[in-house]
Amino acid sequence: MEVKINREIRNYTESMFFGLTLRQFIFSVLACTVAVGVYFLLKPYVGTETVSWMCILAAAPFAALGFIKYNGMTAEKFVWAWIKSEFLMPKKLVFHSTNTYFELMKPSMEQKSKEVLKTND
Repeated sequence: MEVKINREIRNYTESMFFGLTLRQFIFSVLACTVAVGVYFLLKPYVGTETVSWMCILAAAPFAALGFIKYNGMTAEKFVWAWIKSEFLMPKKLVFHSTNTYFELMKPSMEQKSKEVLKTND
């Protein structure tokens, strides 16, 4: 007996706070904290409109980290995989083409060139 289950069930995540998963909620709080910190740090030095844009730009990456998935990996898993592949285990892949036909025919080609040189003498 076979029971059919929808594929969407695999992607089910339980929402914890405000319709967000715990991971999304933590990154959203982190983004708000960064925005507030940037506001209070830069408010004495720049105008209100400029500081508001700086808050948005500073908070956007932290907010996006909670929602981004790439090839089924969360953002931090993807960053860890990228660091491992680029820095911890770098591989230098070098391509060397091999003309197998030429390598097999090389002795007979050299023999023919020698025969041609002998006949020209």
